[in-house]
Amino acid sequence: MKIIDAHMHFSNLESFKYTADNISKLDYSARGLKKEFRDSNVILGVGMGVTEAERGSFPCAKAENPMGLDLGTRTPANVACCVGINPVQLEYGNRDKILSVIEKTLKRKNIVGIKIYAGYYHFYVYDNIYEPVYELAAQYKLPVVFHGGDPYSEKALLKYSHPLAVDELAMMHRDVNFVIAHMGNPWVMDTANVVLKNENVFTDMSGLFVGDKIQIQSILQEPLQYQYLKTAMLFTSNFDKYLFGTDWPLAPIKPYANLIKQIVPEKHYEKVFYNNALNVFPKIKALLGDIR
Repeated sequence: MKIIDAHMHFSNLESFKYTADNISKLDYSARGLKKEFRDSNVILGVGMGVTEAERGSFPCAKAENPMGLDLGTRTPANVACCVGINPVQLEYGNRDKILSVIEKTLKRKNIVGIKIYAGYYHFYVYDNIYEPVYELAAQYKLPVVFHGGDPYSEKALLKYSHPLAVDELAMMHRDVNFVIAHMGNPWVMDTANVVLKNENVFTDMSGLFVGDKIQIQSILQEPLQYQYLKTAMLFTSNFDKYLFGTDWPLAPIKPYANLIKQIVPEKHYEKVFYNNALNVFPKIKALLGDIR
């Protein structure tokens, strides 16, 4: 089965490097990613753009806008990008100039969406600071992905990353598709309700577990650790709304995919692991044509 990893990373962040070296224990490089893609039959990944101006500073108020993928000198051809938005620069910098750069970037072929780091940056997703970004998303028919739920930084604030905030935004912008990352974990039932209620809201299954191959495999022996995720999916009862993602390098791809296969009913594998990503990120289809 072909797989699209709809949420992964390829950025030169200190926290990602530390996690790869000490927790997930994988090769966080283009070489390492290529091997994991090959071993897992992943044909394309969607990298979430994020950068830090100073080592270990994410969420970084000084980060470039938009944020891209900067691990190494060359991003693999089969890694697309959701550019990250730094709202601090939008608020205090030259907004018109920044928006012009963002718009120019969105026209690139490998840019398939926009990423908002809710919680990491202390703005609600419906804050007016993001309105011009959502207008660009509608204009270029690009989805907007939000960090949802538990953040990977003590600098973040949970109130900004709660998935219920997306409900209000989805009503305001019915012409834009939104993705709540990580199923909004631990608020997975709240995410499921927002997804169920709003036709234009989806969620990905990335970053639900962090660890190395042995740690991820051990979760398979303890179904209670993932039963709550199955309950949320059954509540929604619409498997068109769920996308597979890993949050690599937080976990190795193949063991993580095997774990998600225990949560998703087998008859819906093609949707969750492949087809839904094509629907949510329409520019991916052209990229796949180029890769082939």
